Amino acid sequence: MGRALVLGGGGITGIAWELGVLAGLHEAGIDLGGADTVIGTSAGSVVGAQISSGAPIEDLYERQLRPPEAERAARVHAGVLARWAWAFVRERDPRRARARIGRMAHARSGSSLTERRRVIASRLPAAEWPGTDLRITAVDARTGERAVFDRASGVALLDAVTASCAVPGVWPPALIGGRPYIDGGVHSLCNADLAAGSDRVVVLAPIPRGGGPLPGPADDLAALEASGARTALVAPGADAVAAIGPNVLDPAARAPSALAGRRQAPEVAERIAQVWDGA
Repeated sequence: MGRALVLGGGGITGIAWELGVLAGLHEAGIDLGGADTVIGTSAGSVVGAQISSGAPIEDLYERQLRPPEAERAARVHAGVLARWAWAFVRERDPRRARARIGRMAHARSGSSLTERRRVIASRLPAAEWPGTDLRITAVDARTGERAVFDRASGVALLDAVTASCAVPGVWPPALIGGRPYIDGGVHSLCNADLAAGSDRVVVLAPIPRGGGPLPGPADDLAALEASGARTALVAPGADAVAAIGPNVLDPAARAPSALAGRRQAPEVAERIAQVWDGA
């Protein structure tokens, strides 16, 4: 039982939007950072590690408003998306499709692993796993199986987050125990099924819809609701969609996305409070 916060993937802008929503809700008296379980995928793994570190949410939010001096823009090009789609078309087994995408990630990336780890480390307020039940998802690039890292996994927090954020075709796979891992979003945009057993579940989903064999958050929440959980799903509103823009990996859109998330928080606060704190 207990309360679970699920933080989905969505690039640099997804990190900013999620922190904006969380800061706005905190201002309204709703502390989602006090969840018993936090599940983070890709961008959500960064936010999960941040809010579980004990760092004040306002400080984390304010960081999103600073000029993006340390990161360069990247993009998931149409050719990369086409290869992802082809992998799922070519392989009837989603696991084998994910492994095919993992092989592609070996061959195509726009950064060294050393540089990528430096960027991820700069986002994390703490190097150690928190006391919170933080679960970070990735995908084994060889087998296509989902991996879930936590403080009992023996994997360093930096390695877990680097793996979860390793967008195939953009960033290199992360190496953990000699094995390559890629973005947890290749398995599911939110991996909200990992909240099974919680009786209250809130999902922040920068990308709210799946496609083909890639489940979206609504798919997972339907199963959780069938088991008796109370759930709420928050996706970017029209203002946030405009602020995020067409490239979720563009640091220039970070501050507008954070501001839009904070503006959106009052619109969803009552609905979230009913699930999170309601009788």
